[in-house]
Amino acid sequence: MGKDMYEVNRPMALMQSFWQLQKSIMTQVKQTAADNDLSVPQFAILVMMQHNKQISQKKLQARTHYPKSTLSHAIDGLVQADLLNRSHVEGNRREMNLVLSDRGKALLDDMKSQEDGVHSRFKNAVNSFTEEQFDELIHMHQHIVSFFEGGGTE
Repeated sequence: MGKDMYEVNRPMALMQSFWQLQKSIMTQVKQTAADNDLSVPQFAILVMMQHNKQISQKKLQARTHYPKSTLSHAIDGLVQADLLNRSHVEGNRREMNLVLSDRGKALLDDMKSQEDGVHSRFKNAVNSFTEEQFDELIHMHQHIVSFFEGGGTE
């Protein structure tokens, strides 16, 4: 695609670029998950749990957008592998709280340090930007998001 083509169809060129980036990241996520004997949903749950000391299964489902059955199956596997602890919410026997186990924390730390893992590859890519490039990229992403969330201009 030449420069003239980008000018004619800039939205499509950028959309394809985002799709290519998303595909590359997901390929690496799948590989990192497989290398650590995890499913992609299990990997996503562990990564999401690193920022939460405790989270309800209901909140986790809302954040991951996984169907309840997929989430329940992934959580069951993580609990059985002693990577995640599950307990009832006080006063609500139907709702479950989730907490990373020490073994789960150790696995997350290990995955972050794996040279061929998604964490290291993404960190290396981000660190290849100058501060100015990084700030501009974040600004551009926020600009695009504003059109989706507010429908307007900046």
